[in-house]
Amino acid sequence: MKFAYNPEKDVPDLDGKVILLTGGTAGVGKETVLELAKHNPKHVYFTGRNTETAEAVITACKSASSNITFIPCDQTSLNSVSQTAKLVLEKSGNQLDILICNAGVMAVPPGVSKDGYEIQFAINHLAHALLIKLCLPALLKAAEEKGDARIVSVTSLGFKAAPKEGIIFKYLKTSQENLGWTAKFVLYGQSKLANVLYASHLAKLYPKLTVTSIHPGLIFGTNLTHQMGWFEKTLIKVVNLSLPRITMKEGAYNTLWAATSTDKNLKSGGVYEPVGKVVEGTKQSEDESLEQALWEWTEKELAAYS
Repeated sequence: MKFAYNPEKDVPDLDGKVILLTGGTAGVGKETVLELAKHNPKHVYFTGRNTETAEAVITACKSASSNITFIPCDQTSLNSVSQTAKLVLEKSGNQLDILICNAGVMAVPPGVSKDGYEIQFAINHLAHALLIKLCLPALLKAAEEKGDARIVSVTSLGFKAAPKEGIIFKYLKTSQENLGWTAKFVLYGQSKLANVLYASHLAKLYPKLTVTSIHPGLIFGTNLTHQMGWFEKTLIKVVNLSLPRITMKEGAYNTLWAATSTDKNLKSGGVYEPVGKVVEGTKQSEDESLEQALWEWTEKELAAYS
C-alpha cells in the first residue's frame, strides 16, 4: 500500500524533545524508535522485556543518534511500570514531551497479571494508564512551556469487537474465560476500547495536551500473533480480507504522524487509522458514561501507585 505520508520528510526536527515509547524492542515499536532517532531528538527512551533485542535497536540507531536508552519494563507488574516511570523522569530531569503507549498483546491465552487483573487489560490498558498518570506532571509542564506535549495511545480497530457491555468491570480481576471460545479476541477488544475511552477522557481533562488513539494498520508478522495457532491466524486474515496489508515500516507511520505532525487535522481526542484518517466510532467508544466509569475505576485501582 502506498501512502502520501513519508516520515523521512514529514517528521519535523525533534530538537529538544524527550520521548518515551513502550514496547520498542521489536515490530512497529522498533520501527518507530528507529525513525524517531533520525530526526534529532534530545533523547528517546524505550521499554521492553528483551535486553538482547534492545541492544540491537540501540546499535541500529547509533548512526543517527546516540541519545537512545533502553529501560526494562514488565507491563504485567504495576510495580515495574512505576519504577520505569520514575527512572525515566529521573534520567531526563523530569522532562517529557511525547509519550507513546505502544506495547501490547493480542488474543493471548487466558490469565491474570502479577497484580491479578485480566492479562490483556492489564498490559494494554492498566499499565499504560499508570505510566501516563506518573508522567502527567512532566507532560503538562512541557505543554505549558513549549506549547506542545503529546500522548499517543496505540489501539486497534479491534476496539469495535469489545463485549456488548463495553467493559465488564466486575470480572476484570479474573481471567474472564466465561465468554466462550472467542473470549481471547473479545477481551482484546475490551482492552483496545479502554485505550480509546481513556485517551478521550484525558483529552477532555487536559486540553493543553494532544492525546490521540491510533490504529497502526493491518500488519502480519508482528509479535502480536506469534502465540496463535494456524486456525486463529487464518481467522484473523479472513475477517480482515477487505483491509489493505502494510509493511512493518509503514505500521509506524500513523504513530509518527500522531506524535510529531503539525497537521491541522490532528485533533486531541481523535481516533485515527493510517495515515491520519478519522476512524468512525461505535456506540461504546462514544459512550460518555462508560468513559467516566473507566476513568473512575482506573483511578481507584491505581491509587496505591500515585
